[in-house]
Amino acid sequence: MNILLDLFFTFAKIGLFTFGGGYAMIAMIENNCVERKKWITHDEMMNITVIAESTPGPIAINCATFTGYKKASFIGALIATLGMIVPSFAIIYLISMFLDNFLELTIIANAFKGIKIAVGILILDVAFTMIKKMHKKKLPRAIMLCSAIVMLCINIFAWNFSSISLMLIAAVVSLTIFVLGGTPDQKGGAKK
Repeated sequence: MNILLDLFFTFAKIGLFTFGGGYAMIAMIENNCVERKKWITHDEMMNITVIAESTPGPIAINCATFTGYKKASFIGALIATLGMIVPSFAIIYLISMFLDNFLELTIIANAFKGIKIAVGILILDVAFTMIKKMHKKKLPRAIMLCSAIVMLCINIFAWNFSSISLMLIAAVVSLTIFVLGGTPDQKGGAKK
């Protein structure tokens, strides 16, 4: 019972105090679940992030569901997911009930301008942390670099290209290299 309460309140705190969606929440999820509580490892967090991004639904909720399942099976997944969504739902419900023109209030509009900047910094922090902890192998780094360059070009030239398509292409390239010749290890040989 203690683990269920801990799961609920941990993810409720993350859901309540994080703005900017799933990518901004990843830093708090990693801090709480990997570093402080040691519910999952860093490698599991990286895998969860990739899987959560590739599956339907918000990334933070998918991360909460996986972590809850790992700690306490189905009921843990349910409790962790509820912990993640209840605070946001309650806040949005209260705002919709009492403040019809919430974002038109000058103080709220100014607060959200500051929040936008903070969210961008949180997302960059997550990206740099994941890059630093990524395995020092050539293939993942090459795929990451090529994907980053392509996404930069898509944004600069305003091309109409889906990020989902880019993820699928990266997955196909990686899988093809693995199937055809194995992945190169750190010494330069092939590992099958």
